[in-house]
Amino acid sequence: MEIIAVSIASVIEFHGGAVMRRYPVVFSLFLMAGVLLGQHLFTSDSAPSPYQVVHGWPQLPEGFSFGQVSGIGVDSHNHVFVFHRGKQHSLMMFDGSTGKLLKSFGEGMFAGTHGLKIDDHDNIWLTDVALNQVFKFSHDGELLMTVGAKNVPGWDGKHFDKPTDIAIAPNGDFYVSDGYGNSRVAKFDAKGNFLMDWGTKGSEPGQFNLPHGIALDPQGRVYVADRANSRIQVFDANGKFITLWKSAELGRPWNIRFHNGFLYVVDGGDVIHPSLWPYRTAIMKLDLTGKVVEKWGRWGKYDGMLYWPHCIDIAPNGDIYIGDVDQGMRAQKFVRIAN
Repeated sequence: MEIIAVSIASVIEFHGGAVMRRYPVVFSLFLMAGVLLGQHLFTSDSAPSPYQVVHGWPQLPEGFSFGQVSGIGVDSHNHVFVFHRGKQHSLMMFDGSTGKLLKSFGEGMFAGTHGLKIDDHDNIWLTDVALNQVFKFSHDGELLMTVGAKNVPGWDGKHFDKPTDIAIAPNGDFYVSDGYGNSRVAKFDAKGNFLMDWGTKGSEPGQFNLPHGIALDPQGRVYVADRANSRIQVFDANGKFITLWKSAELGRPWNIRFHNGFLYVVDGGDVIHPSLWPYRTAIMKLDLTGKVVEKWGRWGKYDGMLYWPHCIDIAPNGDIYIGDVDQGMRAQKFVRIAN
């Protein structure tokens, strides 16, 4: 059955345009069969979700809708920051409990919104894949630091090429997964001075093919969501390779965040565009050995489903926030179902 599903998907991906033009009725039936079969394979046997969505969260201004939500983060005040690709209010702060919009800032500053991370001091770190820059803001929206040359891609201590995400150590050192253009992790000190980098493009241990998310565990080890290689790699603080995790269950990790000693992983799929094929989207909770201890999620556009999940963060109380890109274009809040 799964081989048949993959075959249908492959035909749709590579020959869909020609078939649709010459045989529109056949194409429609073929596509419908693929969708139904994919939904059965990818969602019918999923375990019951331990979380439920909070309907009506967040509260958006009248007439406003998100663009693609590429970054999301929660601070110590339970403020939830949403970084999205809409024409207005690129960076928005919501009350985590009520969903009320508290403020927005950064208007007109960004061209390709992507990663967002909140550090231990409630500063907001952002990456822009179009400007090739990393930004650090205070909780109130004051720009504190900019790293990278605006609109100038490169591979050195002063340039990025489409940086995707940031991780910040307790001493202020920070790591940038860089990214769509480059295939490396770059490390800087708290003042933004370049310290080192590691990685080249490839599939061997220590190489990357689209490092898309990055996080640090309590011991300071560096975890990288090596998206196009469908794996997570683990390094020490100086880039020495430790291990990697790769399996069908793990899928294609897009984003990763630590909470209470566990690594939360977004499997956003990747092979075929979700408008043509139901994805195997999932959220996973892993222990520090790489074992999946919890997994949930269902592909779709309705509340509580995951269409193309791109980012995740976990509030101090355990609530989970997920951002969708592409046709999902939303931020969702999930709370644990009481046993």
